[in-house]
Amino acid sequence: MSEFQWRMGDRAMALTPSGIRKFFDILETMPEAISLGIGEPDFVTPWPVRDMGIYSLEKGFTKYTPNAGLSELRTEIARYMRRHYGLSYEAARQTLVTVGGSEAIDLLMRAVLNPGDEVLIPQPSFVCYGPLATLVGARPVYIETTADNEFRLTAAQLRGAITPKTRLLVLPFPNNPTGGIMTWADLEAIAEVLRGTDIMVLSDEIYAELTYGARHVSIAQIPDMYERTVVVNGFSKSHAMTGWRMGYVCGPEDVIQTMVKIHQYAIMCAPTTSQYAAIEALRNGDGHITAMREEYDTRRRFVLDRLRGMGLPCFEPLGAFYVFPDIRCTGLTSDAFCERLLREKKVATVPGEAFGDSGSGFVRCCYATSMRQLTEALDRIESFLEIIGN
Repeated sequence: MSEFQWRMGDRAMALTPSGIRKFFDILETMPEAISLGIGEPDFVTPWPVRDMGIYSLEKGFTKYTPNAGLSELRTEIARYMRRHYGLSYEAARQTLVTVGGSEAIDLLMRAVLNPGDEVLIPQPSFVCYGPLATLVGARPVYIETTADNEFRLTAAQLRGAITPKTRLLVLPFPNNPTGGIMTWADLEAIAEVLRGTDIMVLSDEIYAELTYGARHVSIAQIPDMYERTVVVNGFSKSHAMTGWRMGYVCGPEDVIQTMVKIHQYAIMCAPTTSQYAAIEALRNGDGHITAMREEYDTRRRFVLDRLRGMGLPCFEPLGAFYVFPDIRCTGLTSDAFCERLLREKKVATVPGEAFGDSGSGFVRCCYATSMRQLTEALDRIESFLEIIGN
């Protein structure tokens, strides 16, 4: 009797594991370690949002929702986009509720890309864009941004990367891992390059509510960009709802409706309980967002000052909840720095190259943890730098 052996798909087998995973695996064996590595709010979901989720369960709202999401929630999403950005989306045809922002990114790539298409991805950036493009047979083309420009994408870089095969540009701002943002002027320069092309834009705005001293700008607000832009957002970062798995996407009707078709076969609908909670978050959650953002800002300035005081260069991040210090002065690679810091001082950070080659020489530190934990972690980092002779 022959032994059966599974045959894996070539595209799936070609994927490499996330560079972040190794450090999380080590961290799990060190309960006494302090993590500055996980990009997750330390706040609990605000009580009114949790209460609405509980209420929906008590009332027995446990059935499937429409594929695209509860109409009440999609109406609130459209109102939010109009209230915050002046963008008009028809709730019934131009919005879709997804299982987190990651599903929205996956759906868009499956909806608009064909094998051989090219996807432009600024790096450093979140780790999912390239693998998801690869899985549909598209080719990721990485654009390496630099610390000299606070890791912004420039018009010159974009222009130099475009080919006849370019189909999609990913704009991951505010940025994970750098905390960098794009201003109106930055986005207008990008728009000028895109005008006259058929390149679509995936604008990942999951950190849109977390900006400091400068209000977030969506490229969909820039003249001529609305028609070619799909905006991805969600509740994980802004409303401390990571475990609820709530995302959404807004964009041109034909694109959104194609995404709905894929979504209905792959997922059916986003979690019902989470959708009811998300309605409350959008209707009455602005005050909670403000309170959390102010606390993050206090932590941001504290961490930035401490790192610079230790001799680690670091540009001022104006978005998300990360700092991205330059550790090249230590003589260590990012990977070696993070591994030694974790093993010797029990502080978890993430090497910059986990987010792309241009992150080499940097590390990501997440300040979404308490001031007490941040203070202790930074004391340990300072001690580590003294040991290695920085």
